[in-house]
Amino acid sequence: MATKIKTIFYCQSCGYESSKWMGQCPGCKEWNTFVEETVKPAVKTKGVSSSSARLISGALEAPKALSEIEINDEERADTHIGELNRVLGGGLVRGSMILVGGDPGIGKSTLLLQVAGNLSGDKKNILYISGEESLKQIKLRANRIGEFSDTLKFMCETNLSVIEDTITSVKPEIIIIDSIQTMFNEAISSAPGSVSQVRESTAVLLRIAKSLNITVFIVGHVTKEGQVAGPRVLEHMVDTVLYFEGDRHASYRILRAVKNRFGSTNEIGVFEMAEKGLMEVKNPSEFMLEGRPENSSGSIVTCSVEGTRPILIELQALVCRSNFGFPRRQANGTDYNRVNLLMAVLEKRIGLQLGDYDAYINLAGGMKIAEPSLDLGICMAIISSFKNKPISDDMIAFGEVGLSGEVRAVNMAEQRVSEAKKLGFKTCIVPKALCAKIKKSHPDINIIGVASVADAMNYI
Repeated sequence: MATKIKTIFYCQSCGYESSKWMGQCPGCKEWNTFVEETVKPAVKTKGVSSSSARLISGALEAPKALSEIEINDEERADTHIGELNRVLGGGLVRGSMILVGGDPGIGKSTLLLQVAGNLSGDKKNILYISGEESLKQIKLRANRIGEFSDTLKFMCETNLSVIEDTITSVKPEIIIIDSIQTMFNEAISSAPGSVSQVRESTAVLLRIAKSLNITVFIVGHVTKEGQVAGPRVLEHMVDTVLYFEGDRHASYRILRAVKNRFGSTNEIGVFEMAEKGLMEVKNPSEFMLEGRPENSSGSIVTCSVEGTRPILIELQALVCRSNFGFPRRQANGTDYNRVNLLMAVLEKRIGLQLGDYDAYINLAGGMKIAEPSLDLGICMAIISSFKNKPISDDMIAFGEVGLSGEVRAVNMAEQRVSEAKKLGFKTCIVPKALCAKIKKSHPDINIIGVASVADAMNYI
């Protein structure tokens, strides 16, 4: 009997499945994202199932208690890149699958090639599979980065069946796939890069990683919204999802963990793009404050905590009278709705008339932070720009601002003050509830506690 071919419509944005075409996706609410793909159902064979055969032969692994599972100290491999180790939670876990996403040209392939070079120096067998570049192109990039050991092998292939056979014969410890959108499975009739191809290719690589205990890196393209192209289920299948952030034309790069089964998702790694590849930025605070203007209104330094690391960031505000009846508000690097909320608090609680003024908020350096501790800095920068009065260059401020205008406490306040002290700041405006505690641990720095935004306005 002939096998029936089933037609399914997939959403290219989120992977939603439907038996018919729809203009708007019910899952992600995007328009005109459905594509038609054919799916062949699995052929059922008579006889003993594969699991029954494994059970009979003794190859089926029995369930184990936690006390019976052994963990060695060598489960994590050092990448010799401290910023990457920090984001991963201490290094590479064997058998894990890591998805690296980011805009084109931001440095995904460069970082993974550097990782491969470092690990090959530890005599680890690594297989780098590229579906986008030729071997000569990879060598040109590798010559610019540094030296590589012969334990690192390169291969240009997109057929997943050939790749699977190569992995079985070579038996590498680490595999790098660049990129998952170029891979195709012959069992799937759709084109490479489609929803079903990306999903099935990832499933095959995931099975290889878990069964052979191989660490697998896969590079993923991103959409215009910054999401990994393909079905949303792709991020759920892998163990770790890393995103590269930052302007591709700037020198810095931010590596952020969106999902991590083996570590924190709050850590970030900061890199600088140099001639020989991505270089670690040991002190991001100092790097972010380079080129800061002196004695300028609307500029203040605030402190954000990413994971366990406090980072000082320059926050800029520009408030000017609007030429139209509807003032314009714009936020770059922070939450736009949060900025509107804080401006409403300033109008209501301290009588600042901002209804006829445009307001522009910017986090210098291109950082994207939505932490509430930036609230006090945003309010003070807006007031400074509105009154055209500069804030002292050796002052920082942090704290969450409520709708009543009160300044609330934030976590890791002492670490924030310590970071400011390292870079020579002499005055810290903090929530009043934390003032006494911080003064005990930092008696040599001027700590000013404020209970409301109105109190903070006196120091501008």
